[in-house]
Amino acid sequence: MTTTSSAAKPGGLRVGVQRFGTFLSGMIMPNIAAFIAWGFITMLFIPAGFFGADSPFGWHWAPVAEIIGGGGDSAAIGWNGAMTAIAEGDGGNFFAYVGLVGPMVTYLLPLLIANTGGRMIYGERGGVVATIATMGVIVGTNIPMFLGAMIMGPAAAWITKQMDKLWDGKIRPGFEMLVNNFSAGILGMILAIVGFFAFGPVMLGISSVLGTAVDWLVSIQLLPIVSVIVEPAKVLFLNNAINHGVFTPLGIEQASETGKSILFLIEANPGPGLGLLLAFTFFGVGAAKASAPGAAIIQFFGGIHEIYFPYALSKPTTILALIAGGAAGVTTNMLLGGGLAFPAAPGSIIAVTAAAVGPGVANLLVVYLSVVIAATVTFLITAVILRASRKRDLAADSDTFGAAIAQTEANKGKSSAAMDALRSSTASADAAPATETTTTAVATAPITSIVFACDAGMGSSAMGASVLRNKFKKAGIEDLKIVNQAIANLDGTADVVITQQQLTDRAKAQSPNSLHISVDNFMNSPKYEEVVQMVQDQRKEA
Repeated sequence: MTTTSSAAKPGGLRVGVQRFGTFLSGMIMPNIAAFIAWGFITMLFIPAGFFGADSPFGWHWAPVAEIIGGGGDSAAIGWNGAMTAIAEGDGGNFFAYVGLVGPMVTYLLPLLIANTGGRMIYGERGGVVATIATMGVIVGTNIPMFLGAMIMGPAAAWITKQMDKLWDGKIRPGFEMLVNNFSAGILGMILAIVGFFAFGPVMLGISSVLGTAVDWLVSIQLLPIVSVIVEPAKVLFLNNAINHGVFTPLGIEQASETGKSILFLIEANPGPGLGLLLAFTFFGVGAAKASAPGAAIIQFFGGIHEIYFPYALSKPTTILALIAGGAAGVTTNMLLGGGLAFPAAPGSIIAVTAAAVGPGVANLLVVYLSVVIAATVTFLITAVILRASRKRDLAADSDTFGAAIAQTEANKGKSSAAMDALRSSTASADAAPATETTTTAVATAPITSIVFACDAGMGSSAMGASVLRNKFKKAGIEDLKIVNQAIANLDGTADVVITQQQLTDRAKAQSPNSLHISVDNFMNSPKYEEVVQMVQDQRKEA
């Protein structure tokens, strides 16, 4: 059914961490819009926000107290009264006074994460039980419990899945709905109670330890050393486990208390990548030099950091420049108090600006300064490295940059539109475009739906689906269903599944009855023309 032979399955610690990071980001990324919504509400309506009582612009809006105030008399109390009560020691829990900002970060965001994680493990049923169980954790701790949601959600869904196996095929006809609903409800109740009394306090302790560790690093001005781990991890696609597993949950807790967090900028700062690409633009050689300007635009404004990874891998010593640039950016924010109000996803200067403007114009300037300093430090060190090896690079016959692109895809475990664009530019520079040598299999059933699948179901697969839609549109075929999905969400109903080569085996396991087509280049694969021709031939025969 597939068009390529099965590739050897990768193993090792790196791949395990990658998969773990992919799972974590799979819980966070679909809910980024909710994080942004919360960030904007915070930015606009807290006392120091644009329309708050202490607006630096003098734009105080009277209904803000009602928007932010909680239930009962807290709406009348408003922010000023709440803050005064807390300052005097009789305010109780701060979030009790916050009608919109507090409940969103305390309940909405963790429950969304838990539901997403539960669905990833066991569909809608797993998502419902995961949400119930996580509610117990949240109420038991009464703080934004993101780490708890990321653990309890998938765990509750897995337990639900194992429970259902106990009586699979043993329920009398007509009692299925009764058993399914009551079993999920009772299990959810039990897990919520366990979360309230046992799991919640444990996660509260873990969150406290992690938060204390971050505060300690800041207090002794050692937070920049985190870049020693983060920057190499990014190049090896190991950053998701760190960023989405630790930085984002801790950052949200910090932002809910202080209005911003430096943790959102440790991994997302676009400065190091920009500095690296600018250095290759001026001092690189061959295809790397030719493609670097376009890559810099994509990285800085589009926020696709992975596009600079092949440049670093083609000259591994430049990773030291990335570490230095990242540390310089973190140091700037640490010393001057810069931070973001919510996660910048993707790590584009546009997203960074939106998340930085909330805490104030001064904060925005500090964040901009951190980006500029990070880019400058990385640029200068990379320039020295490239200049020192320029003669040797010019004399080399091997395509080190092309090999670095391939290594980047191997590290990630899949292709992407960004890597395809780099490969295309490399082929153009060498006047010898790469071609896919495999042939497309022949469909044995009518094709009505095509799915592009990748790890997260976004990014590269979305762009590939868009390219194929346009090709079918030009061919006069507009009634096909062409969508992009995460491999984990394949349900076996797609007639054709298109994946990058390293992901085909996983896609076949999820959708064994589909026709599987493997491609190297999501943006401009010759397989697309063959698929269009396949559908046209089918319709001519019909």
